[in-house]
Amino acid sequence: MIDGTKHNGQKVILRNKTEKKMKLCLISSSGGHYEQLSMLKRLEDRYDLFWVTEKTDYKGNADYYLNQTGLNDVLMPFKLVGNCFKTLRFWLKEKPQAVITTGTVIALPVCLLAKFCGKKVVYIETFARVRDCTRMGKLMYKIADLFIYQWEYLKEYYPKGVYGGSIY
Repeated sequence: MIDGTKHNGQKVILRNKTEKKMKLCLISSSGGHYEQLSMLKRLEDRYDLFWVTEKTDYKGNADYYLNQTGLNDVLMPFKLVGNCFKTLRFWLKEKPQAVITTGTVIALPVCLLAKFCGKKVVYIETFARVRDCTRMGKLMYKIADLFIYQWEYLKEYYPKGVYGGSIY
């Protein structure tokens, strides 16, 4: 679904030029977003993956954890700054060629850093949104190299996106 998918008339291919497996960062908030992203675990046969999620009571099996935050969190600006520093630390260590995310706010610093570094960003709109889009989806639609939605109804909101069907 990801390799060779056409987006805006161009093929988006997640491969590097050497025989070494391409390194991908998979990041999402905890809970349902993480569960959806975990459906892509099978990519580990073809790619070198590392996982990032929020530090919460939810037991995600990630390599890195960021501070949990949301748009309604009064401490969000401070947590976002902290997450930027944590992001930079694991980014320099891992050096991913692409980022795949199902959202939410914790993915924003990683995706912006990826774009700044000229890396590919793949955003998968959450399965939970059947007939309308998320705030993160609206934002990521503008910056993602490949935007995938899971419900055909969303083509109205994301005309340049790609209908990928359910990742479940």
